[in-house]
Amino acid sequence: MSMAVVVTGGSRGIGRAVVERLARDGATVVFSYVTDERAAREVAAAAGGRATAVRADAADLAQVEGLFEAADEVFAAAGAGPLRALVNNAGVIAHAPIEEVTPQVYDGVMAVNARGAYFTLRAAARRMADGGRIVNISTTGTAWPSPGESVYAASKAALEQVTRVASRELGRRGITVNCVSPGATDTDLLRAGASAEVMATVAHMTALGRVGTPADIAAVVALLLGPDAGWLTGLNVRADGGLV
Repeated sequence: MSMAVVVTGGSRGIGRAVVERLARDGATVVFSYVTDERAAREVAAAAGGRATAVRADAADLAQVEGLFEAADEVFAAAGAGPLRALVNNAGVIAHAPIEEVTPQVYDGVMAVNARGAYFTLRAAARRMADGGRIVNISTTGTAWPSPGESVYAASKAALEQVTRVASRELGRRGITVNCVSPGATDTDLLRAGASAEVMATVAHMTALGRVGTPADIAAVVALLLGPDAGWLTGLNVRADGGLV
C-alpha cells in the first residue's frame, strides 16, 4: 500500500492500531494527537519512520488546517505524492443521562465528533487525489445505544449521514467514503469505563465470543483503503464480531 494517508487521533487505541497497520503496509502516514506527546512519539518510532505525529485538536479548525499543511510538507519530502486517504478517527466520549447533560458537555462532544470530523473531511477532500479513500470512524452505539450515550451517539450519527452524502458528492472523482463502526473494542478507554464482568458479558453477546481488538478494526480500515474496495462507498461497516 504505497499511499499518503492522514489519520486523526492516532496516538492511542484504534487510531494507533490504524497508524501502525498502514505504516507496516507501506503507507506514508501523518497522524494527529492532542495531549500525549510521549505516546505519539512511541507510535511514530514503532512505525519505523513511516509515520509523523502532528499536534492538532479536531475542535480547532485552524489546527485542522495546520494538520493538512504539515502533511503536505511531509508527503512532498517523502516523495509520497498527494494525499490519497483520510482516516477520520479523532473523537471524544461523555457519559451522562440526558437530564444531566450540560450545554458545555454537548458542545464539547459535538465540536470534535461532528463539527471537527466534518471540517477534517472537507480539508481532506479539497486536497485529495482522484480515486482516493475516506474512512470515518463511528460506533455501533448508533444502532445499539446505551444509557448515558445520547450526545456521543448523536454526534456519530451525524458523521454517518455526512458519510452518505459525501460518498455521492465525491464519487464523481472516484473517491470512496465509508464508515467503520466498531463494537466493544479492548482499549484503555473501554477498560477504564467497564468492569471485567461487563467485558465478559459483552464478549458472550458477540457471535465470535470475544470483544474486538484495535488490530481487528485496523484490518477493516486497511481493507476499505485498499485497491479491492474501489466499488464500496457510502457504507457503514459494523465491525463488531456480530454484536448487533
